[in-house]
Formats: sequence, structure tokens, C-alpha cells
Amino acid sequence: ILNTYQRFAAPAFVPVLLNVVLITFAAFIAPYFERPGIALAVGVFTAGAVQLLFLLPFLARLRVLPRPRWGATHTGVRKISRLMLPAIFGSSVAQINILFDTLIASFLVTGSISWLYYSDRLMEFPLGVFGIALATVILPNLSRQHAAQSHEQFSAMVDWAVRLAILIALPATLGLCLLAGPLLATIFYGGQFGAGDVAMATPSLMAYAFGLTGFILVKVLAPGFFARQDTVTPVRIGIIALIVNMGLNVAIVVPWVQAGWPAPHAGLAVATAGSAFLNAALLGRELWRQQVWVPRVGWGRYLLQVAAACGVMSMLLASFVPPITAWLEVDVWTRCLWMAAAVVGGTAAYAASLLAVGLRPRYFSL
Repeated sequence: ILNTYQRFAAPAFVPVLLNVVLITFAAFIAPYFERPGIALAVGVFTAGAVQLLFLLPFLARLRVLPRPRWGATHTGVRKISRLMLPAIFGSSVAQINILFDTLIASFLVTGSISWLYYSDRLMEFPLGVFGIALATVILPNLSRQHAAQSHEQFSAMVDWAVRLAILIALPATLGLCLLAGPLLATIFYGGQFGAGDVAMATPSLMAYAFGLTGFILVKVLAPGFFARQDTVTPVRIGIIALIVNMGLNVAIVVPWVQAGWPAPHAGLAVATAGSAFLNAALLGRELWRQQVWVPRVGWGRYLLQVAAACGVMSMLLASFVPPITAWLEVDVWTRCLWMAAAVVGGTAAYAASLLAVGLRPRYFSL
């Protein structure tokens, strides 16, 4: 509701409350439970209540605070119910693929599920921060333009979102690939997560990172259908991507295991990344076929500019980031300092390179 009124700050802050409540329960409440895991479960429930209570004043200020009442037979409720389930499936194909990856990983060497999980968590960070944020912003705007039958503005909004997604996703992909080992060492290394775990989780993180652009594009392109109340097409395409992912899992992992190559779980991540690109490509092609999204002039030049900036950033990171052996030999604070320097330096190099090749902020104005 708040997003439809262009109020994005409060909903964006809500996940912070979830983390604060969970940390509070883990640090201060769990010791009083015989089974600490129960405390975290209670913490999740409590966090949901806190999030809801936090948002209510913002709704009241807009005079749109909903009053609970039974309305299952209402025309609008029935319409939303009919559209909601396909929409949920269409935007959750990546998560379903990862769940299927986890199932297959359970038949591989011990530790495969954990290595995939840690890799997925790090890949989900830029996806959640940028991909979901973009989707959240454009969906209400696309819905408004569709209702006003502003087809040119609708197409321009989709084009803007895709360009911005690529601007963010490509350097994030390269950064995750080049910093996969150091990032895993910085965040997880220590205790039960040893050097061998870092080595095994690195290829799966690189594989997931390869698909990050596809994952983000799916999040950005799917609202182009949802805003027009077309929830069937994303589901149909999502099913195709899901079937392809299952086939790729078998086609990649079985020969990988038979050949005796290390880290066969990385093949599962490769399959998921490939299906994400297929999903995004089919969504984009369908929007183009329906003339809902007509790419604006200048795409070729834009891609060359972004590629050049990514190349400069990659060369900088590859030249100055220490090898993984060095990361494992220093203390956690040094690793954090090195990682901060790598992220800041890479981001600065990317931004400066974009300016050097002629890309300006006004290029992204609608």
C-alpha cells in the first residue's frame, strides 16, 4: 500500500527491524531457553509483529489504514486471489531452483549443502539490495502508466530499469567472481568453517555470481507483466526455466561426478545461473514481441561503455587484491580492512571509468 503512494522509505527500513529483533533474541533471550533454536523461532514471530506495528502509523497518516473485515466474496479480493498465486510462482523461480539444487546437493559429498547455502547468501545480498529494490520502485509506476494507457512511458520505464539493472549487476557479478574467496574468508572463515570450506564454496559463489545479472533482470522484467495483470506469462516462462534447470543439473553434475572433478556442487550453481539467464531472456523477448518494451536508441554504445568500465575495475581488483592464502593468514580485522579497500577501490574505479567513457547521471533520467 505504501509503495503505491510512492512511500518507499518505511517499507525499505522494515527488514532492518527483523535483523535487530533476531539479533536481540539470539544474544539476550536464547540463553534462557533450553533449546535456543526455539528462541529464534519466537524471534521471527515477534519481528513480524514489530514490523507490522511499525508500518501502521504510516498507513494512518495517509488515511489508508485497513480495517480487518471478512471480504472473501468481494470482487477485488477474488481478483487479487486469482492473480496472486501465479505472480508468486513467477517471481520465485530462482528460489525454487536453489531449493532443487539443495536437494541434489544432499546426495553429493558432505558439506555441499553448506557450501551452496553460504554462496547463495552472498549472491542474494546484491540481488536483494538492488534487484528487489528496483522491482519495488517500478511496479507501482508501471501500474499507474498502464492504467493511464501511457504506452510510451511504460516502455521507457522498463528500458530505464533494464539499463540500471545492467549498470549495477555487471560490476557486482565481476566483483563477486574476483573476490569470491576473499569474501568468504572475510565473513565465514574461522571456527568450523576452515580453509577447505573456503576453497569449496568459492567455485559455487563464482557460479552463482555469473547468474546475478539474470536474477536481477528477472526481478526487473517480471513487473512489466504484473503491472498489466498478466501473471500467466511469467509463470509459463518460469516453468520452462525450472525444467531447464533440472535438466542442466543432471547434464552437468552427473558427468562432473563421474569424471571425479572436485566441487561438483558448483555445477548446480552453474545450472541455476543458466536458467536465470534463460528466464530473463524469455521475459524480455515476450515484452518486446508484445511491443510493451521497445528498447531505446543507444543500447550498443551503452553496453560498450559499461563493459569498458567493468574491464578497468576488474584489472584493478585482479592486480591489487592479495591471493587467498594471504587472506587466510591474517586476522579478521585485517581481512575486513582489505575487503573494504577492495570494495571502495573497485567502486571508485568503476564510477570514474563510467565518467571517463562519457556516461553521465542524466543518462538515467526518465
